Amino acid sequence: MSSSFHFLDDVATADLAFDASGDSLQEVFQAATCAVMEALADPITVGSSWRQTIERTDEDPAELLFDWLSDLVYWKDAAGVVFNRSELTLRRQENDGWALTGVLYGEPVSGVGQTLRDDVKGVTKHLYRLRQAQGRWTVRVVLDV
Repeated sequence: MSSSFHFLDDVATADLAFDASGDSLQEVFQAATCAVMEALADPITVGSSWRQTIERTDEDPAELLFDWLSDLVYWKDAAGVVFNRSELTLRRQENDGWALTGVLYGEPVSGVGQTLRDDVKGVTKHLYRLRQAQGRWTVRVVLDV
């Protein structure tokens, strides 16, 4: 089991793009989550005094991932936090849909001791695609910064 992400320099002008991959759908969700958290702040410099549980369902895993990543941006703005880690569980439902339970950990933005990065304003549909090829899942995401 392995997952990874890397930021792309030449894909989206004035935005921030990344590709994430994993051996399973859950791993690609986790890798994309880590990329968004890294885009906001260096997770190593962020505490964990704040916690939020999020539950979502969707028939389309691409839409579920898009909405989940958008939740990170929402909570960054609504609660004024950045994140140091997440826990997520992705389950196939009986009706062929997907259910995600995620827990975000972080702390309010203080700038003291935190290495802040980009102020992500949203996840875009520009170039967005989730796919599986040769047993590996990949997603391309462009963030509006």
